[in-house]
Amino acid sequence: MIDKIYDWVDDRLDITPIWRDIADHEVPEHVNPAYHFSAFVYCFGGLTFFITVIQVLSGMFLTMYYVPDIVNAWKSVYYLQHDVAAGVIVRGMHHWGASLVVVMMFLHTLRVFFTGSYKQPRELNWVVGVLIFFVMLGLSFTGYLLPWDMKALFATKVGLQIAESVPIIGPWVKTLLAGDAEIVGAQTLTRFFAIHVFFLPAALFALLAAHFIMIRKQGISGPL
Repeated sequence: MIDKIYDWVDDRLDITPIWRDIADHEVPEHVNPAYHFSAFVYCFGGLTFFITVIQVLSGMFLTMYYVPDIVNAWKSVYYLQHDVAAGVIVRGMHHWGASLVVVMMFLHTLRVFFTGSYKQPRELNWVVGVLIFFVMLGLSFTGYLLPWDMKALFATKVGLQIAESVPIIGPWVKTLLAGDAEIVGAQTLTRFFAIHVFFLPAALFALLAAHFIMIRKQGISGPL
């Protein structure tokens, strides 16, 4: 059945050359665990991407029930966890995945650094990777407030105070994140939701596309 569907699509769009260009390429021996045990460290990037996909899919599910206002935010999370089928599992995946993806990205960054994979001709890809890291940290920070409980509220206040202490641009960053209000309130929650669901994911998808295109063009870096 799948072969027939593929043949039907391929007959009209000629997707086989595109698929072969993406999938059919040699993988260096040093990233094959069958030849080198150290090859496992080259899996950190793929694992990070896998967790990112889980975060996107689970986040899409959560937005179907989440209400981004200070009256219903916590209630919608409570409803999701206690009344929606498998809601607690999906939210748990998203919650723990948010921490795990940062850990895996940190390990991936260490591998790239200590194997010298940021050097010529991959300097630009290193910059893109660092930007992806900052976007992930932004997603973690903005997503922390959304359950609208006391822990999230006070943690966000501390985060906004840290942002405000940045020289020159600090007050502007705080206003951008929290709005004009001096307190963490409805405007803050709305802005964090918009940044978490729309702006940062758009930046993440663009950076990931650039990251993968450069990896495809330049190949996987060699060992140290």
